[in-house]
Amino acid sequence: MKSKLPLYIAMISIAAVWGSSFVVMKDSLERQNVFSFLSSRFILAALLMFLYKPGVFRRLTKKFVTRGIIAGILLGSGYIFQTYGLTKTTVSNTGFITGLYLVFTPLISLLILKRHVLKIQWVAVIIATIGLFFISYNGVTIGFGEILVLISAFIYGAHFVALGEWSDGKNTYALTLIQVVTVAVLTSIFAFRDGFQIAPDSTVWLAILYTAFFATFLGFLVQTKAQSVMSATVASVLLATETPFAVFFGLYFHDDPLTLRIITGGLLVMAAMALVIWSDNKKTSMRALSHE
Repeated sequence: MKSKLPLYIAMISIAAVWGSSFVVMKDSLERQNVFSFLSSRFILAALLMFLYKPGVFRRLTKKFVTRGIIAGILLGSGYIFQTYGLTKTTVSNTGFITGLYLVFTPLISLLILKRHVLKIQWVAVIIATIGLFFISYNGVTIGFGEILVLISAFIYGAHFVALGEWSDGKNTYALTLIQVVTVAVLTSIFAFRDGFQIAPDSTVWLAILYTAFFATFLGFLVQTKAQSVMSATVASVLLATETPFAVFFGLYFHDDPLTLRIITGGLLVMAAMALVIWSDNKKTSMRALSHE
């Protein structure tokens, strides 16, 4: 049985990169509008990926390309609804409500695709959701912005499920690039509609490069590869560690306040992560024994 440990480590590392991206983007988004930044990020990521493997689109079936585009539309739509929601509500509300993809992911798997979710994984989802609540809670109200972010959380959950169904580990690079190109097109439409802004200085360009290469190119490549061998629920909990990582980097670089509530939330999310890794390994071991 091939160990999934390298993929677990890779997924947690990507969650850390995504968490650090909030710090990297914070100042840049004050000097370049959100959609221009996202458009620049995904266009650059797509170019880097294509230059690295220019023959990536050879011998792909129409069905495969269509699935990649659908996954990309889900991912891009999640970004768009989340971004619009963020302009109408607080960062804390956005952080917690976005994290509800943890609940939507297994629900979509169960209700729509009839995929079995282990009881222990449901427990991990609940623990992680409570942890995110502790980290992000600052008085959640329900308004137009919150509804938009909630829609984004559902879409992100659907994206996790789609990757779990369609990523077979054979054409990971192509599937990732198709998604990135699709998001680049979607965000560019919104960017040019509002008036595209070129990055004004080297600091913003460095932020774009960091998020394009590490958070997008490597990030979605790792996620797509990992979801060829682990369930959508496991992947969603692992990547939910992005939130405590974001808090950690905020504490380190911006002297954000550290409270007992935030510490408790972070520990709960980490406990949920350990629980899904344990349950995923146990499920894999049992499946291997049943085939002997």
